[in-house]
Amino acid sequence: MILWHLGMTVLIVRYVFRDPRMDLRWVLAGSILPDLIDKPFGSILFNETFRTHRLWAHSLLFPVVGLTIVMVATRRGGDHRKQWIGLVIGLFVHLLLDGVWLSPEAFLWPLFGLDFPKVAGSDFPALLRGMLSSPLVWLGEAVGAGYLVLLWRRHLAGAGGIRGFIEDGRIALS
Repeated sequence: MILWHLGMTVLIVRYVFRDPRMDLRWVLAGSILPDLIDKPFGSILFNETFRTHRLWAHSLLFPVVGLTIVMVATRRGGDHRKQWIGLVIGLFVHLLLDGVWLSPEAFLWPLFGLDFPKVAGSDFPALLRGMLSSPLVWLGEAVGAGYLVLLWRRHLAGAGGIRGFIEDGRIALS
């Protein structure tokens, strides 16, 4: 679910942090990164090995290690730190929106062992068929798209709106 993650992550981040200076481009990247990592590895490249589409990037360890690296490798108050923390915030929100705590073996990996829980229908064709036929997925995509359209109409449709967002990643809070 791409639009679900993009739209709802922006909604959550804008209203929880209320920081008009936050670079949402990094948050958006973090909001889909777990799927961009785990789905190709678990469903396409190594499906025979893992038999799941939720691997390392869907564990709590992934954003925690990411945050640790950001805090150690960047300077306090620097622009790079703010950008990378935005990415990590997107990772955490992705886990929230996926409800990954419902699968504690994946969410708390590797506390329960190094194996990931197997998921039936995790090969890419079956996963894609399941997502395309699920009313819940379509509903989530519609909700995410609806919020993105609302943002577009309120903040980005005017002169310089999308160009400004592309340049600095900011959207007004009003």
